[in-house]
Amino acid sequence: MTARLAVLGSPIAHSRSPRIHAAAYRELGLDWRYSAVRCGEQGLAPFLRGRGAEWRGFSVTMPLKVEAHRIAGELDAVAAESGVVNTLLRRENGDWFGANTDVPGLSAAMAHARLDPRSTVVLGSGATAVSAILAARGLGAERITLLARNADAGRALVDRFTGTRAAPDAAPMEVVYGGDGTEPSSVPEARTLVVSALPGPAAARVLLPQGLTGTPLFDVAYDPWPSPLAARWCEAGGEAHPGTEMLVEQALVQVRIFVHGDPTRPLDDEAAVRSAMRRAV
Repeated sequence: MTARLAVLGSPIAHSRSPRIHAAAYRELGLDWRYSAVRCGEQGLAPFLRGRGAEWRGFSVTMPLKVEAHRIAGELDAVAAESGVVNTLLRRENGDWFGANTDVPGLSAAMAHARLDPRSTVVLGSGATAVSAILAARGLGAERITLLARNADAGRALVDRFTGTRAAPDAAPMEVVYGGDGTEPSSVPEARTLVVSALPGPAAARVLLPQGLTGTPLFDVAYDPWPSPLAARWCEAGGEAHPGTEMLVEQALVQVRIFVHGDPTRPLDDEAAVRSAMRRAV
């Protein structure tokens, strides 16, 4: 039986995941089919219940990542810590194993770009912002500042990831913007990196502190590129990195899960697989 896989989300027509995953499975010599399926949050559980045994797993994108976390019967360590699932693998008993590959994918992409995470500013307070916080922390961030339009959501992330028993020595965090339509307060002068976890249209309108564009930007957005935010950055003479490398790196970890059931077990000739995936972007 040919295994079937798909990326789920809404909207989904723009997704590059089908061609990236197809390139990986061709390189691995696997006759697996990977497609894109539009699915809303309320439809995820019934959709999964209706899939036959040929469906091996799913990539999950917005707005399904929190719902996928709720549905998964088993979680990897990153998904458990983040509360976010972007990968579902069917177990033999029919249950779903949930993983978060956004965190290792973003970590690998930032490391590949040789970005300095010591004082990181994260734009946003949603599911992708959670992954950005964990990625920066894993790379050695000494301070993380949230520029969050939703003050309550931003404060909830600060409370969640600092001063807790699970992370007693985590980098200190603060929220500097409450989204009241006024210019946000200043961010640390010694900032070394800005990570945007905002969707393109929202990032086009967000107010930025004076001089922030002088700090290197990693924008998780990639289609179109430059994104509205990256265009603003470059017009101001700043440096902007697209989310395509994160897309490839998180997909590579997904392929490990779909092939081996283990996000940490490398693929056979993984360098060749990664190269094929990058060419497919």
